[in-house]
Amino acid sequence: MTKKELAIALHDRKFNCCQAVACAFAQEAGVDVPTLFKAGEGFGLGMGCMDGTCGALSGAIMLAGFTNSDGNIDSPATKADTYKLSREMLNRFREKCGSTICRKLKGADTGKILCTCPDCITNAVEVVEEVLHL
Repeated sequence: MTKKELAIALHDRKFNCCQAVACAFAQEAGVDVPTLFKAGEGFGLGMGCMDGTCGALSGAIMLAGFTNSDGNIDSPATKADTYKLSREMLNRFREKCGSTICRKLKGADTGKILCTCPDCITNAVEVVEEVLHL
């Protein structure tokens, strides 16, 4: 099963978009699925009930931290690199989907859907694979 297929299967099991993307890469991130599931729960439905960043993108960016951070809480040295990865992921996601904001992606105000949840999830998985090489 590909990561895209796994993420969609998780979404079909009622994982939100963030959880589906993040949990699909649990092994690569070195984090157990229940922890990623809990961490991603508040990022579903585009943070704040469609007003914020797409949950699928949030899950992808969460993976940037888990896979790139040095975890050094006394003298962190990887933030700038992780921010650069996050920016690249955001830009690629926007190119693929047309926006990074859930409300706009779903056409909540316009009636014009730019990208469905399954497409946002598969695009976020692509971005993870392209930028983080997972």
